[in-house]
Amino acid sequence: MSVLKMQRMTVCALKRDRKAILEKLQSLGVMEISGIPETEEGFDKMDTAQQRAGFEKAAALADQAIEILERYAPEKKSMFASLEGKLLVGTEKGRRVQEEKSELLKTVKKICSLDREYAERKSEIAKIENSIESLRPWLALGVPLRNTETKRTVMIPGTMPGGTAADDVYGVLSEQCPGTEGVDVEIISSEQSTVYLAVICMKEDAAAVEEALRSAGFARPSQTWERTPEAQKAYLEQQIAENRSRMADVEEMIRSFAARREEIKILADYYRVRADKYAVLGEIPQSERTFVLSGYVPACEAGQVESYLTEKYDCQVETEDLKEDEEAPVILKNNPFSASMESVVESYGLPSKGEIDPTSVMSFFYVFFFGMMLSDAAYGLIVAVVCGILVWKYPRMSPGMKKSLKLFLYCGISTVVWGILFGGYFGNIVDIVSEKFFGVTVTPPALWFVPLNEPMKLLLFSLLFGLIHLFTGLGIKGYLCIKDGKIMDFFCDVVLWFMLLVGLILLFLPSSLFASIAQMEILFPDWVNTLAAVLAAAGAVGIVLMSGRDKKNPALRLALGAYDLYNVTGWLSDVLSYSRLLALGLATGVIASVINQMASMLPNNVIGVILFIIIFIVGHAMNLAINLLGAYVHTNRLQFVEFFGKFYDGGGRPFHPFKENTKYAEVKEETLL
Repeated sequence: MSVLKMQRMTVCALKRDRKAILEKLQSLGVMEISGIPETEEGFDKMDTAQQRAGFEKAAALADQAIEILERYAPEKKSMFASLEGKLLVGTEKGRRVQEEKSELLKTVKKICSLDREYAERKSEIAKIENSIESLRPWLALGVPLRNTETKRTVMIPGTMPGGTAADDVYGVLSEQCPGTEGVDVEIISSEQSTVYLAVICMKEDAAAVEEALRSAGFARPSQTWERTPEAQKAYLEQQIAENRSRMADVEEMIRSFAARREEIKILADYYRVRADKYAVLGEIPQSERTFVLSGYVPACEAGQVESYLTEKYDCQVETEDLKEDEEAPVILKNNPFSASMESVVESYGLPSKGEIDPTSVMSFFYVFFFGMMLSDAAYGLIVAVVCGILVWKYPRMSPGMKKSLKLFLYCGISTVVWGILFGGYFGNIVDIVSEKFFGVTVTPPALWFVPLNEPMKLLLFSLLFGLIHLFTGLGIKGYLCIKDGKIMDFFCDVVLWFMLLVGLILLFLPSSLFASIAQMEILFPDWVNTLAAVLAAAGAVGIVLMSGRDKKNPALRLALGAYDLYNVTGWLSDVLSYSRLLALGLATGVIASVINQMASMLPNNVIGVILFIIIFIVGHAMNLAINLLGAYVHTNRLQFVEFFGKFYDGGGRPFHPFKENTKYAEVKEETLL
């Protein structure tokens, strides 16, 4: 278990080599550029905002083009496509894309332009369809709704509230403008809430007639047309047909660019990498002929990077250890088994300065507890085999996904071991199948014991394993105190607590309470009981006297010590938390047994066998999913709350190297390191 040692590397080189050095550092991906020296006289920072914005815009356009192609011409992918990792392309193809970037960018813009046209045509069709919908009530009208005047008459089209009849309109007109003559009212169509009509009157009476109609709720139509409604409808339908024809052509044109999807992906990554490079370029001080950059490099890589740069370029490279108060980024380095659990530590928090990497110790307990919670050999075998196949078949999956699958692979193996110890194979499926279909009950023996038959025994061992886990955490705290030369802290915060806890445990084991729980009696010699009492008392007194040792006020010291001693209840709570090992272990077996029992209640015929298989598959799949999630969540909790709480704070900053942060593809290049 270790945190890679970091060093600060400062590079001063000729400006003519700036591009090559930055590109090489970016391709190596082993340096986090930060803490760049302040600009001194003669050194200025280059304004790269415009170039960077241009590259980011080009990358965004390429991303948009890829999304458009995915909509119109979806790429055929397997259900495990997310595990395949980034596209791997050769150096020659990457170079060819860079050479053709201008042409490719035109293609990208063309795809985006066609998509915009498609969207505009689609929006236009929606507008036209709305216009047709507003036309429908007027289709029976044989004249246009615009320019409705003759030499002496005028037609006033409009709407009235639902239920209005022609006689009602005549009544309104006779009441509001009695002097008008020759008025004709035509009801065109009617709906529940609206009546569509046309009123024809003399030109000189038009204003008075319309005013009278408005008093009764009349309103002019929102749209009018120079054609008749029927002719306008035919015209609009023709426009829809033309738009749809063009949309089909546009769709086909976009699909024709699908063959260039891979090149567009490489192009997007090219501009993305360029944008990152120019972001760094804008931060480094530059003079007329030189530039300076500085950052963190793992100590194991620093020598090779320095040798490469000094041999290939005229530059000065200075590598130095970090200052005492300098907080470096963190990279974890563990063996292949423990490395798969690094994501668990990272989700809690990386080690801060002076802390150790707890991954190796935690990884053993993690796998141990996970398997104990799931505790079914068949379930564990399924998890291990599936994860193992996926890791083997998809070697280019992302590092995070590979670590997660390896984590579940090891947890699956642990589950197989615990399942064999507890005799759990899909619950009690062997018993059920042998009895139902063969008339003879066959029970696979448990190498240790069956939890469902001896739950209290499992509880005791769960608490025992919890104590070992907690004591290991306290022991690591003691190691850190000794490592930092804090001998007094080691004695007061570790040794005294060990004395108190061990003494209390030795006093508890011979008690009647323990005997009633464990169904067994433990007797110690008198000298052991005396030793236990002395240890507990000495530990308690020492904690009360020494916990507040940094305070000069005696009363305050004792108060703080008494409060710290009260934390023994927290230890009790932590130990009882490990009863979840019992709870989840029993839950897996009980639910599996219930599923098997339900399936066994079916008749022993062909239909019964088919239903038995269906219930078996569906039921155990659900049980595996639920308990797999439960084991993962509660195993994490035991590490985060109980174990890490004894010695680990976290809070370290992850290492963010200057590298080629591609989204779609990786160019296979020959690297130095």
